[in-house]
Amino acid sequence: TTTFWFFSSRSSAKLIAPLGCLAPRQKHTLPDLPYDYGALEPHINAEIMQLHHSKHHATYVNNLNVTEEKYKEALAKGDVTAQVSLQPALKFNGGGHINHTIFWTNLSPNGGGEPKGELMEAIKRDFGSFANFKEKLTAVSVGVQGSGWGWLGYNKEQGRLQIAACANQDPLQGTTGLIPLLGIDVWEHAYYLQYKNVRPDYLKAIWNVINWENVSSRYAACKK
Repeated sequence: TTTFWFFSSRSSAKLIAPLGCLAPRQKHTLPDLPYDYGALEPHINAEIMQLHHSKHHATYVNNLNVTEEKYKEALAKGDVTAQVSLQPALKFNGGGHINHTIFWTNLSPNGGGEPKGELMEAIKRDFGSFANFKEKLTAVSVGVQGSGWGWLGYNKEQGRLQIAACANQDPLQGTTGLIPLLGIDVWEHAYYLQYKNVRPDYLKAIWNVINWENVSSRYAACKK
């Protein structure tokens, strides 16, 4: 039988599970935010954060658990057709769970500014300057058609940082091979209540709450 894995960061290791495993497993759960819903104001307001976390992320978690149960049944029956038909739901809901779990930790009320140390040196090496990096990631995120994510990832084979965009809830590592360091959610539910349809204003604001300590920790971990 085929076992599907979703990979996340070291800090999200408890969320990694073989999808469709026949052995008893713990269900995925909605992680707690490391700050209050209103902690990122005025850049991201409390209403957005509450709906985004307690409704949208929770829905991905619930649907992932339901889909995994169906997948487990299909594996037990040897029903390959059912297994294949469930894979889009695994990708969408599993990706939504992985992406948001990273996203919450990428943000902090004490964030903003610029990274330091190894991460900053890598950004200068691979993008020329922090300003160039910020401009490129913002442009990629603004340019996502419809719903999706802008990402800073680490290309382990090439040993360098890389910017990428993913559609919908496609998980960065599962679809591109890049290890996720910093994700920017550009689904409208991440900003519409505050910024309406002006995505660039949201992207300008979010840099004020980026948790560079978290991004740096992810970078250090994936280099080991």
